[in-house]
Amino acid sequence: MIASIDVDPQKTFTLICPGELPVQGGDKIGPALNEQATKAQFRVLTKDAHPANAVWVVDSHDKMLVPLEHANADLTWVSHAVPGTEGFETIPELPEVTEYDHVIWKGVEPNLHPYGACFHDIQEKLSTGLIEWLKAKGITTVLVGGLATDYCVKTTAMQLKMHGGFDVWVNLEACRGIAEETTETGCVEMRDAGIHVIETLEEFTA
Repeated sequence: MIASIDVDPQKTFTLICPGELPVQGGDKIGPALNEQATKAQFRVLTKDAHPANAVWVVDSHDKMLVPLEHANADLTWVSHAVPGTEGFETIPELPEVTEYDHVIWKGVEPNLHPYGACFHDIQEKLSTGLIEWLKAKGITTVLVGGLATDYCVKTTAMQLKMHGGFDVWVNLEACRGIAEETTETGCVEMRDAGIHVIETLEEFTA
């Protein structure tokens, strides 16, 4: 059984919301995510859902990526993906939230800023239930796409592989990264962990 996971395909990570965390081309991956889903029996959506008063929030982009001492919020970021705002919404061409088989909202607590969808905390102790849900559905293979390649996609894929033991495929055609260098490094890390990192869906052979 195969599951397709849309990781944080939200307007907050696109030029639709330039004041948040825009990723070049982030709003263009909807068709690739939809095509990816045709290979699976189940489709999962994950969404950042951050409070405006989170401990990691700073008021400008030049103050971002400063290390923090909080156990589960490691870096500063500008406010993004706040429920009720445009940035929280999914990008164009994706299904309604209720049309997915399962949805994970992450980062709801003001002092938790996880990147992966499998755990609420960076220390990976408090499960979101995603791995358990996939196993309950008999899933053995997972196709992953979304935003951004070098942060939430990478971490989610690594968690699915390391903690879930799934056969994980990251479909770069359905992803966009924040920075070229960290995206390349992230792809190396994923491949080293035994994850299939493919340029297009045509390479998917499970």
